[in-house]
Amino acid sequence: MSLLGAVPKVVGAALPAEIPSPSVGVWHLGPLPIRGYAMCILAGIVVAVWLTQRRLEARGHRKGVAVDISAWAVPFGILGGRLYHLITTPQPYFGEGGDPWKAFAIYEGGLGIWGAVALGALGAMIGCRKNGVAFRDFVDAAAPGLAIAQAMGRFGNWFNNEIYGAPTDVPWKLRIYQWDTSAGRAIVDAQGNPVVKGYFHPTFLYEALWCLLLAAFLVWLGRRHSLRSGQVFAAYVMGYPVGRIVIENMRSDSANLIFGQRVNTWVSILVFLLGAYLWRRFGRMEQPLPPAPSDESHPSGAGADVHTGPDSDTADRGPEDPSAGEAPDASNDTASAGSEADHPAQS
Repeated sequence: MSLLGAVPKVVGAALPAEIPSPSVGVWHLGPLPIRGYAMCILAGIVVAVWLTQRRLEARGHRKGVAVDISAWAVPFGILGGRLYHLITTPQPYFGEGGDPWKAFAIYEGGLGIWGAVALGALGAMIGCRKNGVAFRDFVDAAAPGLAIAQAMGRFGNWFNNEIYGAPTDVPWKLRIYQWDTSAGRAIVDAQGNPVVKGYFHPTFLYEALWCLLLAAFLVWLGRRHSLRSGQVFAAYVMGYPVGRIVIENMRSDSANLIFGQRVNTWVSILVFLLGAYLWRRFGRMEQPLPPAPSDESHPSGAGADVHTGPDSDTADRGPEDPSAGEAPDASNDTASAGSEADHPAQS
């Protein structure tokens, strides 16, 4: 056997025979249900806000400003994500045999990233205005964290036994159970054993890995290239759909189609074009004014990049400085940062 031919067998032997899935997605502390899906979404939000705060502080913004802005962005994002899911997948709620009240059951899954980013950006814009932060600075700081939050949120689909691809026997195949959505647990047989539906490609994991790679790319892009404010966010808007188009067409869950393609495939193409437009537009806009001077120290941890050298003193100039008409490109530097989860026909 040739060395090249032996590689797949060696790799297969080194990997687990399968990826297990939880047979329970909801745990009860007395009357309080603890849902794995919701915990993943919340954990992603916390990490994204924390990283965004660190990155904003490194650019001269005050402590706590990311939390204040996120108080607007997060509720808007959750509402937008749910509305997108309801619009693109209305059958389980408003179709024949559907339950309209389930439209409010966000805890069972069903948040579309496109709607979450769109309305979340609107909420962030309001928060930025109220807190004196340039919107393009904020979204640049938030982009890597947003990608990481999406990766963490995808594990909510793992807890729900959803978002998987075609049947497979690859070493990293994902075990999926017959699932009782309303109960948040696997259906069991007469002996009390969870009923296995089959083994499938873990497309939830593929997308999580893509989001982490995207976050790392955004960090590299901001550190190695001199960009205009907002272009890191534009790169995120272009980058995520590239992987999503591939992964979307691997998924086996039902979805509405347009000209034979899943709705989210078409939306991904449109979002990529929007990102290209934003990249060009932001590249032609003047830099926003730097934040007003602050007595607080500016930490540089959590992957936040801070300009040094000739431009490093410009972050201390207030808006009243006539030489601050065009601020340095400190807002482009990025750091390591969704979430979207789908149910029952994920967006």
